[in-house]
Amino acid sequence: MLDFLPDIARTALAFIVVLGVLIFFHELGHYLAARWRGVHVDAFSIGFGKPIAKWTDRRGTEWRISPIPLGGYVKLHGQNALDGSEEPDSVPHRAGQTFHDKPVRDRAIVVAAGPVANFLLAILLFAGLYATWGQPRGMTSIGAVTAGSAAERAGLQAGDEILSLDGLRVSRFDQVQRHIQPRAGQPVEVRVAREGREVTLSVTPMVRPGSEAQPVGILGVQGGQARFERLDPFSALWAGTVQTFDMSWMTLKGIGEMLAGERSAKELGGPIRIAEVSGEAASLGIVPLVNLMALLSISLALLNLFPIPLLDGGHLLFYAAEAIRGRPLPPRAMEYGFRAGFAVLITLFVFATFNDIAHGGIGRWVAGMFG
Repeated sequence: MLDFLPDIARTALAFIVVLGVLIFFHELGHYLAARWRGVHVDAFSIGFGKPIAKWTDRRGTEWRISPIPLGGYVKLHGQNALDGSEEPDSVPHRAGQTFHDKPVRDRAIVVAAGPVANFLLAILLFAGLYATWGQPRGMTSIGAVTAGSAAERAGLQAGDEILSLDGLRVSRFDQVQRHIQPRAGQPVEVRVAREGREVTLSVTPMVRPGSEAQPVGILGVQGGQARFERLDPFSALWAGTVQTFDMSWMTLKGIGEMLAGERSAKELGGPIRIAEVSGEAASLGIVPLVNLMALLSISLALLNLFPIPLLDGGHLLFYAAEAIRGRPLPPRAMEYGFRAGFAVLITLFVFATFNDIAHGGIGRWVAGMFG
């Protein structure tokens, strides 16, 4: 897919398409919830900056396409535009349709609808893949066992399918890796399916070479070829929901492990890494690209639910405080909160971008230039 394009053009196009779809659905959630709760939407923008195209619908909402594809927004009646752009022409005051005049419950619904839309998009993308391409099965089958590895010593064989680790069911190899990596030198009970029967083995993961300072456990196995089973629409929708829940939990667990120092923060990526991965997925075909979009949609939903002011989760935190107190927080407290939130987001952005450059394709290119 898109193999005829140069790498940089394919990466840029895939990045714009992936990010554009995710942002559109996120803002569409806000838009539809606002209409449901009786809040007028002055503008719906994909991208930031001066619009390169815009039109106004019969409800008075101005739709914009802007040149900076790093975000988007829905401007609710009574709010200021997030990118400082001009107000839509001739926006009269609409009594009873102003966002800030709505009860706290309605405002919370409008704000929460963005992340909810991203979760729903992930479910639909996964379900679409399972209904057309098929749901992967045998994702924990072992294709090869490395000689002298912990797996070989324990008796694991090519063709075994890992069913559980320490009694915890696993269905994907990334779940196996997450369980094994923090358990270097610790016995792990591995239950596998082998030639129609189940076998339980004890494996002690070895330390990955070069990780002695912070030991990372490895088994010494390679994944086998997965098989795909096409599902009916209802089963696909349920499987997509389960997959979205599982990936959300694994993402939150991974963040918790980073905060606890159990995983390296180098895994945290930003827009450059998203662009690189999007380009790689686009080169592999539509299925990897759609799967990537689903995973990024989950990440976008979770990120926006973090209780950081300026994000949807920060607004929901303020609304929760307002519901408990019976009145909004003092303006000064909200101002300090937004300043702190801005500082946190800038710090995360800079750190993630540094990771992208230092440990991604750009870093490898620079390292190659200097030998």
